[in-house]
Amino acid sequence: MSAATLSDPGAPFGRVLTAMATAFAPDGSVDLDGTAAIARHLVATGHDGVVVSGTTGESPTTSVAEDGEILAAVRDAVGDEAVVVAGVGTNSTAHSVELAEQAAKVGADGLLLVAPYYSKPGQAGILQHFRTVVGATDVPVMLYDVPGRTATQIALETYEAALALEPVVAVKDATGDLPRSVRLREMGYAVYSGEDALNLGYLAHGAVGMVSVVGHVVGPRLRAMVDAWLAGDTAAALAAYTATLPAVDAVMGVANYGATTAKAGLQLLGVLDNRRVRGPLVELDDDEVAALRASLVGAGLL
Repeated sequence: MSAATLSDPGAPFGRVLTAMATAFAPDGSVDLDGTAAIARHLVATGHDGVVVSGTTGESPTTSVAEDGEILAAVRDAVGDEAVVVAGVGTNSTAHSVELAEQAAKVGADGLLLVAPYYSKPGQAGILQHFRTVVGATDVPVMLYDVPGRTATQIALETYEAALALEPVVAVKDATGDLPRSVRLREMGYAVYSGEDALNLGYLAHGAVGMVSVVGHVVGPRLRAMVDAWLAGDTAAALAAYTATLPAVDAVMGVANYGATTAKAGLQLLGVLDNRRVRGPLVELDDDEVAALRASLVGAGLL
């Protein structure tokens, strides 16, 4: 595990993580240099962890080989300065096992394992999926519950059974159900917010950190919020959280959000020189970029 993990045992994957975008070249191939630049930007702006090949990394469009190359490039880019978590969740158990085994070989510090999407398995199927993928390696695992994308929710009984699997230590919760996150914490999970608009609320309900999207453009404010909260300065934490809200509205408050808005933000910040995405996503048009720029300028981020 990286130095960032070992220095903060209460947060097994760090405190401030972003599910990072993947850069693409003009011919549609993965731009490894651009992807590494995103990772370095995140570390330089307060992150102690990054997640590669998640939804914001456009993982449904990348091959197993590409996922391995992305992970290796980010691992090399951040060294021991940040925890590197590899997204391995798919709607195919065999595919997820292949990704998990590859991530372990490349040197991931952790695995992000989402509930299988589209297929809508029952709880027995979700648990069997988790058992099989988790059992493929000994890399620590963060489960991921995002019913808005998977169309299913992980039951508390499934969480209890999954926690018996030794590598399972954390959950990224994107249900928006704050009392539920308390129950998960009491069960023994390290809970990470998966809802940027509720980051402070999750901290107040026992979360140890967050896996963000807006962290692409507002990393220092997320770090300030977490540091103030941990120091017991709730007023400063609230002020820092309030300062993130314009970015949350700008990046997450439009229909065409996620990788598209994150990349446009990175382009505006000068981290990338483009905002290319893979289909079925389409990059923001000029009017959408102008609106994003105005929001970030108004928030003092540009």
